[in-house]
Amino acid sequence: MFDAARLPYAENVAATRAAVVWAHENGLWLEAELGQVGGKNGQTPLDAHAPGARTDPEEALAFVAATGVDALAVAVGTAHAMTSRDARIDHDLLARLRKAVPVPLVLHGSSGASDEELARAVAGGIAKVNIGTALNIAMTGAVREHLARDERGVDPRAYLAQGRDAMARTVTRLIGVLPAPAVKAA
Repeated sequence: MFDAARLPYAENVAATRAAVVWAHENGLWLEAELGQVGGKNGQTPLDAHAPGARTDPEEALAFVAATGVDALAVAVGTAHAMTSRDARIDHDLLARLRKAVPVPLVLHGSSGASDEELARAVAGGIAKVNIGTALNIAMTGAVREHLARDERGVDPRAYLAQGRDAMARTVTRLIGVLPAPAVKAA
């Protein structure tokens, strides 16, 4: 994953193209982001519904053609680091992006969407769903619960095992609710 989406469009294209060239020369696949997903690196999650925040299908097609990326993370109503699950995915925009863009689409900020929204997004063309915050929430919550029950415990294997198991349950749940992606070949 290479993310230069914070840069102005032309700079994002140039930086991403350079990353794609390097990645492909080294036998690697490269995903890039276009649009404002926000909320990373301690930033306050942005308003994913603000004008201009979403990925434009025509711009996405031009970006993919200019950069040669292998997958594209799109802004369709989610934001990184959401701890509530009330994001509203713009499924009409997602359908237009899927029709326009010849590479797999990726949804960042997926932890902020409900299981139903995620399942619908995958059925509508999302090929990869990023769930880092959901895993962080599961891990942190389980560790906190364990340490609250065992205030004298000092062995990290005990509380980290609880965290790992909570993360595994989250992944298992999501695998159970998400359909197989409807990916079109490039």
